[in-house]
Amino acid sequence: MRIDEIEFIKIAGAILPALLLIFGARTIIDMNVGHAPEKPGFTLPAATEGGAKAEASGGAAPAAAETPDDAAKKVLALLPKASADNGKAIFKKCAACHVAEKGKNPTVGPNLWDVVNRKRASYPGFAYSDAMKAKGGEWSFEELAKFIHSPKTYIPGTKMVFAGLPSESDEADVLAYLATLADTPVPLPK
Repeated sequence: MRIDEIEFIKIAGAILPALLLIFGARTIIDMNVGHAPEKPGFTLPAATEGGAKAEASGGAAPAAAETPDDAAKKVLALLPKASADNGKAIFKKCAACHVAEKGKNPTVGPNLWDVVNRKRASYPGFAYSDAMKAKGGEWSFEELAKFIHSPKTYIPGTKMVFAGLPSESDEADVLAYLATLADTPVPLPK
């Protein structure tokens, strides 16, 4: 039996270095050659200089001179025909930080249940930024449109790091969805 064990060790001793040489050489070649992905992944919308959104986000970037007021006017014009169902799908981006269910504790951001016409910075149990508290007022459709278009531009100092949605139609759809998140849904303006 001793000879069989020695033969096995000799065979393993020949095979293992050969495998190491083959796979090691392949790994070194792959590291040095480098490969770009066939299809790039999803690019998150991001703010660029001047507050304009990155065009790589899949939507048209707004003009650099566009103010939150200008953007809100466009969104409010689209709101009567906005789709809450599309807004629900788009809201999945928001769900990374916000919950939208009645009575749920806030997470990274405040709970958005019944947010339309709610007093700003008022959800219990959430630590709002000083900038948000100082802004005051209520979350009307117009105020929400200004904020979700470009949170950091509209309320400098907000904790919200999201750059905003890529298009006015997406913003209108999300507002239509937010209007449904209440015991008595808020009717969309006509």
